[in-house]
Amino acid sequence: METAVHIENLHKSFKLGFIPQTKKILKGISLTVNQGEIFGYLGPNGAGKTTTIKCILGLIFPDQGKVELFGHHHLSLKAKAQIGFLPENPYFYDHLTASEFLYFYSQLFLIKKNERETKIKDLIQVVGLEKAADLQLRKFSRGMLQRIGLAQALLNEPSLVLLDEPLGGLDPIGRKEIRDIIVRLKEEGKTVFLSSHILQDIEMICDRVAIIVNGEIINQGTLQDLISEKILFTEIVISGVDIKDLENMGEPLSEHGGRTLLRVFKEGDVEKVLELVGSKKGKIHSLIPRTETLEDLFVEIVKQR
Repeated sequence: METAVHIENLHKSFKLGFIPQTKKILKGISLTVNQGEIFGYLGPNGAGKTTTIKCILGLIFPDQGKVELFGHHHLSLKAKAQIGFLPENPYFYDHLTASEFLYFYSQLFLIKKNERETKIKDLIQVVGLEKAADLQLRKFSRGMLQRIGLAQALLNEPSLVLLDEPLGGLDPIGRKEIRDIIVRLKEEGKTVFLSSHILQDIEMICDRVAIIVNGEIINQGTLQDLISEKILFTEIVISGVDIKDLENMGEPLSEHGGRTLLRVFKEGDVEKVLELVGSKKGKIHSLIPRTETLEDLFVEIVKQR
């Protein structure tokens, strides 16, 4: 695969405090993002995610290391022309309406006048803001601002889209809509570099991930490579059986409305539970094997550091 982002041995430090002391934020970051993939960049607050993105964009300069975008130096015009960016806390001219805001940026991108209105209308529809197209941004919720920010990031039809916490402030429906947009970008052949704290969303849409803790990448790869497919336990919802009969077969977690949620850790005990329920003429409402999740992996890595 061709490379969209190549970062090699990236270091960055800042001087902080009243009596400035040097603090290392990035400690030799190296990663590669392939063209046409969704790449998740994960880490706790202060791990260095936003600093990495700012180095990629050229908003700050690394102390050491190399950054290339599509084979070009990241500060070159050829590289910058292919980038779209949504920061974590974007600032907008809030006296403008959504349409006026996008029109302003379309002029900065030198989009032809006869193409602007159609492009703006299409992008507003893509991010689900048709009803707010003529509303001033000062009246937008945080979730709506995230949407118009994403529209602005896509205005120049970038090949690489950098999204810093794009799902923050969105309700479940909004999160799904933004996920769908990100997946659509991949289907169009674009590359998405995505930083997020919402691990369930990362797990649903990302092809590969990297986990950064204290300025160092601890693990990276495909989800299949990082997450074990071994069954950790099986959750079974049962009714018609006395909870006391189940204690030696698993861990009863809750009992509500005549139903018991049982967590079974031994694979052989699952069959015993099914046989017991059958002999008591009870009912199995659900049986779900639980494997390791990205959240399990993330929490374990952060605790170890």
